[in-house]
Amino acid sequence: MEVLSSRILLSPADRAASRRFYGEVLGLAVYREFGPADDPGVVFFLGQGFLELSGGPAGTRDRDRGEPGARIWLQVRDVQAEHDRLAAAGLPVTSPPRLEPWGLLEMWIEDPDGTPIVLVEIPPGHPLRRDQRTIPAAPA
Repeated sequence: MEVLSSRILLSPADRAASRRFYGEVLGLAVYREFGPADDPGVVFFLGQGFLELSGGPAGTRDRDRGEPGARIWLQVRDVQAEHDRLAAAGLPVTSPPRLEPWGLLEMWIEDPDGTPIVLVEIPPGHPLRRDQRTIPAAPA
């Protein structure tokens, strides 16, 4: 499997406290924020990968599915091809590929210990494919 990007996903009980811990106490730099301004999800740089704080204690997709608070996120080029390859190898797929409301193609598997792993494909035109930084105009 060719992994293009990866991150650890956490669904903390208190997202604000976790944002303070990882951002202020540990001093991790913010890659991006998303969601509601009063309680945003945040992705921190974590060396060669990322740490994402998202979801919450109730009403989130992951908690509704009974998954633990930690998951692994792996970006791949072609989710359907990985599904076909892994299914042919006999790996149980806990959630087949589907386009999620947030615009990502996702499928879920688990490692031998039951740790959830989401394989993600970012479709063309999705905001994650665009550079969100602004480049200042050159001085005249």
